Amino acid sequence: MDKLKQLETFVSVTHRGSLTAAALSEGVAPAVIGRRLDALEARLGVKLMTRTTRRITLTHEGSAFLEDCQRLLSDLANAEASVSAGGVKASGHLRITAPAGFGRVYVAPLVPKFRTQHADVSISLSLSDRVVDIAGEGFDCAVRVGDMPDSSLVSVRLADNRRLCVATPDYLARHGEPVTPQDLSRFDCLTLSSDASQSRGWAFQMPASASKQAGELIHLKPGGPLDCSDGQVLHDWCLAGVGVAWRSTWEVESDVAAGRLVVLLADYAAPPNGIYAVFPQRKHLALRVRLWIDFLKHHYAQPEFWQAP
Repeated sequence: MDKLKQLETFVSVTHRGSLTAAALSEGVAPAVIGRRLDALEARLGVKLMTRTTRRITLTHEGSAFLEDCQRLLSDLANAEASVSAGGVKASGHLRITAPAGFGRVYVAPLVPKFRTQHADVSISLSLSDRVVDIAGEGFDCAVRVGDMPDSSLVSVRLADNRRLCVATPDYLARHGEPVTPQDLSRFDCLTLSSDASQSRGWAFQMPASASKQAGELIHLKPGGPLDCSDGQVLHDWCLAGVGVAWRSTWEVESDVAAGRLVVLLADYAAPPNGIYAVFPQRKHLALRVRLWIDFLKHHYAQPEFWQAP
């Protein structure tokens, strides 16, 4: 019990920012909180935080230890809730990440809705087109669009996703239109920079008449004078007539319907890939993570969800 109380105190002080605030929340003297932290650091043999009269700063070891403590305490709370009267109740902190463009439209709006159903769960959402190291950076779950090459992660398919090669009518009037995927080498292709996703390049399926193996899937890495780590910027550049882009249907279908963009190489369009929920391999997945994944699956299964934005 003393060890558990020390961990709870460490987390409480970190979140509240002072020994006094943590002491008030428990109804004990600040000296009691200080003794618990001293005992914890002595037992671990490391300095977890630097304490002054004005602020508390976590050391490198303290920051790493905080993540483990939060996860441990949350798992304990979930275990108790699952067997207590009143049934299962999720709690703790949920850290999730998603691609920037997709996340703004199809993940971010769901976060507050999820929390209205699980008021004891706090949530941090990070949006980035960089391939995030989920386990190394302490994320509980990521939403990813496209291929899933990392076998060290567990993935749950949430929905299908198809990518289209597109350009503006103005760009095509000036440069012509590619007839085969190989023709893209003659066009200004707008690509994600190397620190982002799409590491395998643009995917195309060769029809039977154009390949020895009918339905052969090929990957090309077209080049161009411009690249960016943000997919929304590529979309904006494409709409401005700068070049050819390879974007998801959810991102460009309204522009195609309105005539702002034209679909290229439609006969070579690759089969749908997936939209996935991805998480590190763990023997016991936290309840809040399981509920979040189920929440995404439920919404992504509704056709009207994709039409709403």
